[in-house]
Amino acid sequence: MIRTNNVSPYLKNKNRLSDVLAAIQVMAIYRFYKLDFKSWSMRISGNEANYDYWKKIFEDHPEFFRFNNLEGKVSLVWRRSKQRRFHVDLNKEITLEEINKLSEKEAKERISRSPLNSSEIQSLISIAIDLHGRAFESKKDRRWWIVPLVGSVSTLIGVLLGILIK
Repeated sequence: MIRTNNVSPYLKNKNRLSDVLAAIQVMAIYRFYKLDFKSWSMRISGNEANYDYWKKIFEDHPEFFRFNNLEGKVSLVWRRSKQRRFHVDLNKEITLEEINKLSEKEAKERISRSPLNSSEIQSLISIAIDLHGRAFESKKDRRWWIVPLVGSVSTLIGVLLGILIK
């Protein structure tokens, strides 16, 4: 995770976890495994104009998303690791022999990586929830000193006031 000022990306805004989960779900099942930011923005939020927001989400969470800088596209890491054997029009995996029978253009444009199955998606969702929980707990752990400090300062002020009043 990329951290700015030592703040977890999961804690940057109240919707971060839900946005990461939405991106995972959409990117896991859409027929094409990689798209540009505007296309993913449209698919995830229904608004192409939010592409900068989604680009930031993708950048902040390299544990789930990877960039193809040459094409300006992003994909889900797990899905990117699968073989390119999914025919987007047939909505199924095809054999290498069937892929070799396709024209070069059709193979390039219509063959993608297989969508994730429900257990793979659930695994990614669980990981995101766990990482969010850890970030939240870490934030709480960093503030352990506040209560004793406030108590000590209050006691010191009380003592000083007591001395001044006498």
